[in-house]
Amino acid sequence: MTRLSTVARALITAFAALLASTAPTGTARAGTDPKAPDDFVALRSVDPTIIQEMRYITPHNFVGERIDGYRQPVCILTRPAAEALHKAQRRFLRQGYTLKVYDCYRPQRAVDHFVRWAEDLEDEAMKGEFYPNVDKARLFADGYIAAKSGHSRGSTLDVTLVRLPAKPTRPYHPGEPLVPCFAPQGERFPDNSVDMGTGFDCFDTLSHTLDPRIQGRQRHHRMLLKSTLEGLGFVNLAEEWWHYTFKPEAYPDTYFDFPVSRKSLTSGH
Repeated sequence: MTRLSTVARALITAFAALLASTAPTGTARAGTDPKAPDDFVALRSVDPTIIQEMRYITPHNFVGERIDGYRQPVCILTRPAAEALHKAQRRFLRQGYTLKVYDCYRPQRAVDHFVRWAEDLEDEAMKGEFYPNVDKARLFADGYIAAKSGHSRGSTLDVTLVRLPAKPTRPYHPGEPLVPCFAPQGERFPDNSVDMGTGFDCFDTLSHTLDPRIQGRQRHHRMLLKSTLEGLGFVNLAEEWWHYTFKPEAYPDTYFDFPVSRKSLTSGH
C-alpha cells in the first residue's frame, strides 16, 4: 500500500511538472506581442487637441465588429508624421477647424481580419452603409481591400475636419438602421465632421478626392484638407479623400504588427 502511494505521488508530481512546463505563463503571454520602434508615439503626446474617433475599436465600421489588434482607442504614428499633423492642426485652429482622425497606425493582424471578412461573401451586415453599390465579390479587384496597407508602416492616417466648437458624435448602436454613406449629410450616420460628400470608409467612387460630382462646400472642405496637409509633406490617396501618408516615410518597406495600445510604445509616449 505504501509503495502504491509512493508511485501514485510520483506520477502526480510528474504530471504536474509536465503541465507546468507546457502551459504558457502570464509573463510568457504578455511578452508575445511585438513592440513599436522608439520613434513611434501616441499622437496625443504630440498634439492633445486633435480629436480621435478610432473607428476600428468599435463595431461602427464596414466589418461590423472590433478589428483584431485594436486594444485601446489611441492614434499611434511615427514621430515625424505626428509632428507634421501638429503643424497642420495649428493652421486649422486659426481658421476655426480641428482635425479628427479615424485611424492611424494599423497592425498587420487587422489587415488580415479585413481580408478574412472580404473572403466571406455571406457576411454583408454593414453593406447598407459602407458599400451599398459594390458587389462584395469585387472588393479585392476594385482595390477596396488588400493584403497589405500603408497604415501598417506607421506614417499613414485617415483624417477629416470638424468645425469648432466641436459637437460630440453620438455612439453607434449595433443593429440600428443603416443609411448609405453617400446619402445627404443630414440623412447618413451623424458625424461631427464637416460635409465631405461621403462618410468615412465609403466604398464608392464618390469617395475619390477629386470626383467631379463633388462640388460646393463639400469640394471646398476636401480641398482645404488636401492643400493644407500636402503643404506639410502629406500625400493623398486619390481614391479616398480621408487617406494621407507623410513623406518620406520612416519605414517605407516595413509592415508592423504590434497592437494598437499604449503598452506597445517602448518610449512610454
